[in-house]
Amino acid sequence: MNLKRLGIATLLGAILGILCIIGASGRVGGWFGNEILLIGLWYNRVIMGLLIGFAEPLDFIKRENILPWYNAIIRGIILGTLVSLQFFLSTVFLDLPTFLAGIAYGIIIDVLSTILVK
Repeated sequence: MNLKRLGIATLLGAILGILCIIGASGRVGGWFGNEILLIGLWYNRVIMGLLIGFAEPLDFIKRENILPWYNAIIRGIILGTLVSLQFFLSTVFLDLPTFLAGIAYGIIIDVLSTILVK
């Protein structure tokens, strides 16, 4: 386990979670009355960062000559989808933008934490 990667990925998840709250609060009618939903959304992104920080590289994909961070992109898509699916299910499939943003955030967290650790 790489503690530096874990810390960077969790911090990125928390930061991107704040951006997610800002975007989602406009769609749900603001902060007041939606506090629990928005805090849950932020927490979802923190958990995503934590999970990505714990993830090990996918060694069975060897494409370094095509794209150096191919493994991080694939891993970010997979883990971002899995974690974001939880929130998407809890909104009864009503918050598609947040689900899609979660997939993108998974990629961003994994690629940046991979770059910053090296």
